[in-house]
Amino acid sequence: MLRYDAGLQWAVTLLIVAIAVATVRPVGVSGQGLAVVALLVVNSAALLARHLPPDLPPRAALLWLTAGVVASAALLEVSDAGSGYLFAYFLVGHAGYRLPLKQALAVAALSSLLCGAVFYFYVGPDHQVMTWTFGLSTGIPVVAGILGRSKQQAVEAKLQAAESAERAARAEARTAVLTERGRIARDVHDVLAHSLAGINMHLELADALIDTGDLEKVRAAHNTAQSLVKESLKQAQWTVHALREDSLPLLESLTAMIESSGHREALTVTGTVRELPAQVTQNVLRIAQEALTNAARHAPGAEIAVELTFDTASTTLTVRNGPPTGEPSAGVGSGMGLIGMRERVALLGGTLTAGPLTEGEDRGGWQVEAVIRG
Repeated sequence: MLRYDAGLQWAVTLLIVAIAVATVRPVGVSGQGLAVVALLVVNSAALLARHLPPDLPPRAALLWLTAGVVASAALLEVSDAGSGYLFAYFLVGHAGYRLPLKQALAVAALSSLLCGAVFYFYVGPDHQVMTWTFGLSTGIPVVAGILGRSKQQAVEAKLQAAESAERAARAEARTAVLTERGRIARDVHDVLAHSLAGINMHLELADALIDTGDLEKVRAAHNTAQSLVKESLKQAQWTVHALREDSLPLLESLTAMIESSGHREALTVTGTVRELPAQVTQNVLRIAQEALTNAARHAPGAEIAVELTFDTASTTLTVRNGPPTGEPSAGVGSGMGLIGMRERVALLGGTLTAGPLTEGEDRGGWQVEAVIRG
């Protein structure tokens, strides 16, 4: 939509109408004076139509501006004095602003032809004040109208581009917020869901053992639950550091995590150790935590092996467990662990595979392998 200063345009329109009414002569209620009055009304209405909505159909605008130019030439023919030619100038200029290029040029040519003919045949080709070439000049304002429209369209294009950029920025910010929410949700799941599930399992075991009178087993279950609480506090601290994007020591943190799960010397490191970005370190630790927790839950008593491989272009974490030697825990876990691991790896542009082992010494166990670029 073309925009302009509506107040200023109205002021200009009313000024042109007032000048014409004050100067065009003769005016009267009969004969030539009546014709002049009628044409003044028609020209004034055509000029006031400049303020019609910009979405007026182009054909309607073409008809009205063409009629206005013809009425302007007629007013020049029937009047003896005045500045009625101002109507032609402003109508032609508005045609350049509102109409397509070819139509605007056609209206301008029509105005020059009619007004030039009026001055040539009715005023006289050698009039000392206004020659016939003056009539031809009524088509010149179309250039100003076309330039004005081009400038306004350029402004509109810049405004639309700015609005589009703003919408894109808002969408990007919203996406970033949603991504961050997803990351926090995964971290909360890793810390709370796993820890609380394990604590709940051992407390239920202790409660069930009370009826047997085996205080040693009750005490062992209670101690295990207490150790899980302490471990949960450590994991919560890791999560807070990760959310603050602090750089965690990968090997030290991974070793401590494995030892706290009850498996010493289970970590094997291959390749040249290098410092990884904070986001990669955080997600590798969370994937390891998820895999170790799942192994403890679904394969109690099984041997666990963790391998961290540094290649030239990638880092690979493999967590493998053998078949369970105890009864797997039932009814615990959120079911979101594997989904969370896949989301983490996908955010880093890597791949994750997880599934049962069907051959080798760990046959009947489970393996999780995450390959992360970088």
